[in-house]
Amino acid sequence: MTTKNETVKSIIEHFYHWEKTTPNNVFLRQPKGDKWHTLTYAQAGQEARKMTTALAAKGLQQGDHIGILSKNCYHWILADLAIMMGGYVSAPYYASLPKKQLAEVLQLSDVKLVFVGKLDSWGDKGDAIPSTVQVIKFPHYEGSAEITMGEDWNDLIAKNAPKKESFIPNHKDLWTIKFTSGTTGTPKGVMLAHGTPGLIMANEEKTNWLGIYKIPEVRCLSFLPLNHVGERIGVELTVISRGGNMSFAESLDTFAKNLQDVQPTLFFAVPRIWTKFYLGVLSKMPLKRLNLLLKIPIISGIVKKKLRAGLGMSDIRVAATGAAITPAFIKDFYKKLDIHLIEAYGMTEVCGSMTNSPALDAPQDSVGKAVPFGEVRIHPETQEVLMKTPYMMMGYYKNPEKTAEVLIDGWMHSGDRGTIDENGYVRVIGRVKDAFKTSKGSYVTPNPLEEVLMGNDYIEQICVAGLGIPQPIALVNLSEIGLAADKSEVENSILESVQNLNSQRASFERISTVVIQKEAWSEANRCLTPTLKVKRGTLDDKFGKQYLGWHEAKEKVIWC
Repeated sequence: MTTKNETVKSIIEHFYHWEKTTPNNVFLRQPKGDKWHTLTYAQAGQEARKMTTALAAKGLQQGDHIGILSKNCYHWILADLAIMMGGYVSAPYYASLPKKQLAEVLQLSDVKLVFVGKLDSWGDKGDAIPSTVQVIKFPHYEGSAEITMGEDWNDLIAKNAPKKESFIPNHKDLWTIKFTSGTTGTPKGVMLAHGTPGLIMANEEKTNWLGIYKIPEVRCLSFLPLNHVGERIGVELTVISRGGNMSFAESLDTFAKNLQDVQPTLFFAVPRIWTKFYLGVLSKMPLKRLNLLLKIPIISGIVKKKLRAGLGMSDIRVAATGAAITPAFIKDFYKKLDIHLIEAYGMTEVCGSMTNSPALDAPQDSVGKAVPFGEVRIHPETQEVLMKTPYMMMGYYKNPEKTAEVLIDGWMHSGDRGTIDENGYVRVIGRVKDAFKTSKGSYVTPNPLEEVLMGNDYIEQICVAGLGIPQPIALVNLSEIGLAADKSEVENSILESVQNLNSQRASFERISTVVIQKEAWSEANRCLTPTLKVKRGTLDDKFGKQYLGWHEAKEKVIWC
């Protein structure tokens, strides 16, 4: 049975507790070069309370929606606290949204005001903000774009007194509207109540499912988008509920250094980040040599300690991975370094995780078991993964039709195909919609093929495609190891990996051609989502007309 809602503390109630009982403890840390600007719980509380007063002075009423458009920084957290302190509803957006998509989510979320902050580019984004929406801009972060509209955060802080009252929300009240990444169609605004994140932490404290309450000091580096449910629940909620501290990365270039400086006790990253760390290690030491050193008793301990320190993982107690399925070989690699990657599989619609793999003996090809008080089952006809949890969304904002499509008889339909074994471990095969039909009439599920080929160290990103052509092909981005290697060496290695894969697959699944693309897929060229997942539809749109020609080419590896 779940913990009763009456005993559950919302996020802001947790913050009030630490603001009062540990006012001088460091809460937020923002880097600038070799120095860190820090805010204690008391300082953060005072600044957030002043902003809450400013928001009220601007005419905002409890229940009004307020947007946040910024990369992760300490002002993001202060803005979020101010929104909760005033009884408002947050609507955070991906900082990378172009003008058209920004205009769409602003309109969909009915915001009265938007905080605009640390962004890589500004350009014409200001045109996306309606004249009826007020704007407050964060202080400028060096290296970021200059925001050319809105009232200055510091000016408002200087002329407003801190709100004295500590507003406590009703657990059933709307806390936030979190928009899905919108990789297919219009983004949907997931409505989550104040009691939901509070219940997650209350049940974690009760069950110690992930071990968060065993960490003596919660110390995190926040770099995945804070509007993503994984970062907001796994990092922001965890830090605030445990009275820990949260650091930020100054930029992409300083990320590795910032991580080494922080040496977090809890770290959440998407599979591509864990893979880049892995490839970074192998670029300095071949896997065979590393495996040999890790088998030597005394040397093994020295090597592990050095590698963990270099990765920024000396003090890691909880290492989580999610947003996409993590390949088993990546988990195996980190296990050799005594870092157990806990899979967090779920959806924004269930406020984060539905399954986790905290057990050290969890099968590496699984996403773990259902979270405490949650249930997972497989649809008998479609093999779709269905979820039921205490952390279900209230629905999609102003979209009851879409809500009814995914929430049926109390079960959330994930859109993923999967299996459950006799021990309750869930394995995800891939997205139902990712499967494509070849011209031979056969359906190919790309995810399992991609996971096998990702085991090749020369490959950093891969997308198996082939809609409407006789056989699937593989589009590839090379890793730094691959880019530095001889061309023929890369071709031979990848061909060997493809041949090994094809020998174990049905004829209709066998990959005919590998296309190595010079342009790296990124969020900037719209080939990756903000959580670094490949946008298959975008790649199909960009290259689909060339698929047949690539398939029919004499070369088995094509460079383009």
